Amino acid sequence: MRIRIVDAFADRPFTGNPAGVLLLDSAGFPDDGWLQRVAAEVNLSETAYAHPLPPGGDADWALRWFTPATEVDLCGHATLATAHVLRSTGRASGALRFATRAGILGALAHEDGSLTLDFPTSSLTPVPVPDWLASALGAEPVTVHDTSEHIGDLLVELADEPAVRALTPDHAALAGPSRRGIIATAAAAEDPGQGYDFVSRGFFPGVGIDEDPVTGSAHTALAPFWSARLGRTELTGLQGSARTGLVHTSLRGERTLLTGRAVTVIDGELLSSP
Repeated sequence: MRIRIVDAFADRPFTGNPAGVLLLDSAGFPDDGWLQRVAAEVNLSETAYAHPLPPGGDADWALRWFTPATEVDLCGHATLATAHVLRSTGRASGALRFATRAGILGALAHEDGSLTLDFPTSSLTPVPVPDWLASALGAEPVTVHDTSEHIGDLLVELADEPAVRALTPDHAALAGPSRRGIIATAAAAEDPGQGYDFVSRGFFPGVGIDEDPVTGSAHTALAPFWSARLGRTELTGLQGSARTGLVHTSLRGERTLLTGRAVTVIDGELLSSP
């Protein structure tokens, strides 16, 4: 079985967010325990598994994502990585539709090599600042919003970009009270040439990921949050992890489009079969 490691939301290797991708030839998924063990062995934020569906249905491929610790409802970078592998290997052409736990997700390739994902827009519910949050995160929140069920994060606005970049959170303290984790964000520093509108970082110890390099799903909440503040539906977010990555967002009401690039860095063989 072929296994690939793809850097998503990246235009060169060793940046963006790496994901494992396994394309299955079966009509269904192997045992969940095997899927989880492979994801733990790969030990990246997510490993994606996809198998083809019969023609004529609502979707072309079934898709699931596992962190090293658990299955998740929604993952942007591993979906981008899967679409990239399907395109680059000739397994699919035209628009792609994935059947997932979060509904039908779309992917469309462009002539310049980028890919656009069609995801559900997250809801945003203002909530009081939890008592534990400032000490666990290491910064004083400005506002806090709860996100939709398929994301399960707290979106935490901080004072400015330097505050986001300087975070050194207590991951153990974040893990207990949060469903998936924390999206910390702020407006971009005043520099019109920097190429992004807002900055974020994602901490998800609740699903075994202390810090995620670039989180596509988080941008389905970041897009409506910053579009409301900046008065524009087309934005670019920078996730300020050590690897960094850009996510271009387009808010379309109940759907959010996420555009980025991907690069395959490892193409190998998995010797342990289901």
